[in-house]
Amino acid sequence: MAKPSTSTKSAAIPKSTKKARIEEPSRPLASRVKGSPRPQKQKSGKSKNAENEAPASAPSTKSKGKQKDVSEQNGTPQAPKKFKIIAGSYEKLLYGLEGTTSLAKGSNEVQFDLKPMFIFPAHVSCIKAVAASPSGGKWLATGSADEIIKVWDLRRRKEIGGLMHHEGSITHLNFASRSHLISASEDGTLCLFHARDWSVLRALKGHKGRVNAVAVHPSGKVALSVGKDRTLRMWDLMRGKGCASTKLGKEGEIVRWSSDGSLFIVMSGTTIDVYNTSMTLLHTINHPSRLHDAKFTPRVDGNGEVLLVGAEDKTVSIYDISSDQEQLPKIIGKMVGHKNRIKAVQTLSISLPTTEAESRAKATTIVCTASSDGRIHVYDLADLPANSSELATIHPVATYDTKGTRLTCVTIADGDDVVTNPANGKRKREDNEEEGDEGSEGNEDADGWNDIGDGTDSDGASGEEGDKKENEGEEEEEEAEFEEENDE
Repeated sequence: MAKPSTSTKSAAIPKSTKKARIEEPSRPLASRVKGSPRPQKQKSGKSKNAENEAPASAPSTKSKGKQKDVSEQNGTPQAPKKFKIIAGSYEKLLYGLEGTTSLAKGSNEVQFDLKPMFIFPAHVSCIKAVAASPSGGKWLATGSADEIIKVWDLRRRKEIGGLMHHEGSITHLNFASRSHLISASEDGTLCLFHARDWSVLRALKGHKGRVNAVAVHPSGKVALSVGKDRTLRMWDLMRGKGCASTKLGKEGEIVRWSSDGSLFIVMSGTTIDVYNTSMTLLHTINHPSRLHDAKFTPRVDGNGEVLLVGAEDKTVSIYDISSDQEQLPKIIGKMVGHKNRIKAVQTLSISLPTTEAESRAKATTIVCTASSDGRIHVYDLADLPANSSELATIHPVATYDTKGTRLTCVTIADGDDVVTNPANGKRKREDNEEEGDEGSEGNEDADGWNDIGDGTDSDGASGEEGDKKENEGEEEEEEAEFEEENDE
């Protein structure tokens, strides 16, 4: 495939692109998508472009939230804790929301707030998959029925380019680490990309037909995939080849690892099959309605793990995953509020606002859902009772309404306040590599999203030199950490 010509204002693309077949955005995104307005550049630090800024009347919800054992000192509100939610849709639109938590003035109440950062057509066909890199959330990858994986720099708010290695619709995306992306496609292959230059490290072939989903083990060493050929395959990511496979007897639609990597599930229709690492079937759960997505996450109180299942019945069912593998998982709660099927479920552990008097940051796990009703909901997993014989009903703490857009997928990008263990509140800072970007992010909220359109910084520079230095420094550090972790 011939490489399209580029102008001097194209997005900064790493030079090493021979292996990756990258489509460079040669024209502003708005000019490449029919009916899309072209963003206007502003000379001042504050953009007045209504297309790229949230209007004053944009849907935004502040919830009352829960009473937390925290207080304000000297009447000074705590700084909000931020996270980013990105959702794709059938209508080709990509939605970006900024979520914050803060203390209500004069009370100990924690409130959640969602406000739009951007809304624009990211592909020429429906968006089927989105993924944000962990531990800082620099990279965003979006996959579409147009057979292209687009890569975005969330910090600088630029389109990096399009990966065109697949010859079928993109069905699933998953970051194996901060610098490694794995993709699945209807062409029957999986591809492992390196974020330094977005080259293809491995093209994994073995499925006969569409690959529906891929899940990377928490160790990063192996991955599981399921597809139309009714097989479950295990891949050795260190050697880049298949290492095991088994026939399921039915088409697997979703595969997910537990948080500790001791279990995994395969979902098909209305059934959830629970396996151990020996690929031994432990349980088969018959869910009352068709399944669409699932996510394992530890309980906020640290007492075990739960499985969150989004389904056709408009709810997220919460299954208790006991440490005793002989015990059949049962539903202990439901997240309600949607008016149509739930297409995607994601979770993130975040720090909550605290006072200086407290010795450590409190934390919780938020659950983000995207539905065909056009709404994005945020739930607080801390609302799940620790020990209760009754079925818990959990309502959203924040909601964003896209006004009828059919949402298909969602991901959450980490912020500075990500924690690894919400039970003890200890924070793990893995974002040291972000320090070089802090100075430039201050002016990007106003007009940075113009960079997605034309690939330039606010002053008109291409930013290629800065991107090159960052890729050579930061990504080398990430690669070293990835290799050290997986060679243990």
